[in-house]
Amino acid sequence: MIPFIAWPVLLLLAWVVGERLYSLWKVPRVSSYVAVGLLAGLAGQPGLHVGHVGFSLLANVALALVLFELGYRINLRWFRHNPWVLAVGLVESLITFGLVYWASGWFELAWEVRLIVAALAVSASPAGIVRVANELRGAGQVTERVMHLCAINCLVAVMLVKIVVGSWHLSTSGDWVAAGLGSVYSLFIAVALGGALGVLVPTLMRLPEMRSNGATVLFALAVLLLTMTAFALKVSPLLAALSFGIVARERRVQLTNAQRDFGSVGDLLGMFLFVYVAVLIDWSHVWGTLGIAVVLLALRVASKVVCNLAVARLSGITPRKGWLTGLALTPMSAFAILLLEQSRLYGFEPAVAAFAALAAMMALQELLGPWVTQRSLMAAQETHVTAEPVSKT
Repeated sequence: MIPFIAWPVLLLLAWVVGERLYSLWKVPRVSSYVAVGLLAGLAGQPGLHVGHVGFSLLANVALALVLFELGYRINLRWFRHNPWVLAVGLVESLITFGLVYWASGWFELAWEVRLIVAALAVSASPAGIVRVANELRGAGQVTERVMHLCAINCLVAVMLVKIVVGSWHLSTSGDWVAAGLGSVYSLFIAVALGGALGVLVPTLMRLPEMRSNGATVLFALAVLLLTMTAFALKVSPLLAALSFGIVARERRVQLTNAQRDFGSVGDLLGMFLFVYVAVLIDWSHVWGTLGIAVVLLALRVASKVVCNLAVARLSGITPRKGWLTGLALTPMSAFAILLLEQSRLYGFEPAVAAFAALAAMMALQELLGPWVTQRSLMAAQETHVTAEPVSKT
């Protein structure tokens, strides 16, 4: 009986803990979900079966919903009006990649493991950042900048991961076809799928018989279809969902807050996502990788903070908001874990060693990252409880 009720009980416990701790001490709900998942993994509870393909698919659907929402919040015209935002996102991503690759060499990791670790370190967690921002009803310069930089980080991370996977296939087998499928093909098809739905779905919404309250279901079904298609074609459902959201925004689709959050279904899937990725972390690897976690985490955060601080005034914000933007980009685990897990399912053997090397870093980022984002947005006075007073100028 236990295998059948393990996940429902775990999710119910995560929800109770999340609501209680947020009510008492404003602990981000996602951090509570992660804590419950980590404890369940540590206790070795039976019936969780995280290796089941169905769970991986469900987690990718949950993250795809968040990535669609993130993509929908991206304003491409802003990059033209303020190119410094795009520039700092790209430069910071490359600096983070270089620093992490260099520092990981101190820990006797294979070159392909160092490359994939560095590529994953570039990413920020859209699930953690978007959920915390929505929880606080955050809005303002820092919040919007964090959303745009998070999207840039994720795009660059996916491209770097695909390049690393393609290079590994080429070096191990000399197969140019496998290398191409692992990089260029995957990126192009994922973006094309997301872009196609980004054009098709808004067209369906304009039909006279399409009621406004059906938009949530329509977009959720589209994300589900996109994720299933991406899995079938062995391309990134995460990149496809992000592209879907960006194109939908450019097609002038107007969604209410409830539609963007996907309501209770989105909340439930989001909770499952954080519990699932936490259960995936192997505690036998956590204790042995604390050293590399501290070093890489410090370099990653420093890179984001310094880069955003350096161009703060040039990009139109104060230095204080610049370093708060960098701090708010601290979370990374959910996106990185699923990206790494997908690479493993598609035959990238070093993914196992990379996941082991990142175990402690993932656990720390999952627990503390959302808290750092929450406090950064509150310090920037961009939440519903710290709203910045209206300027009289």
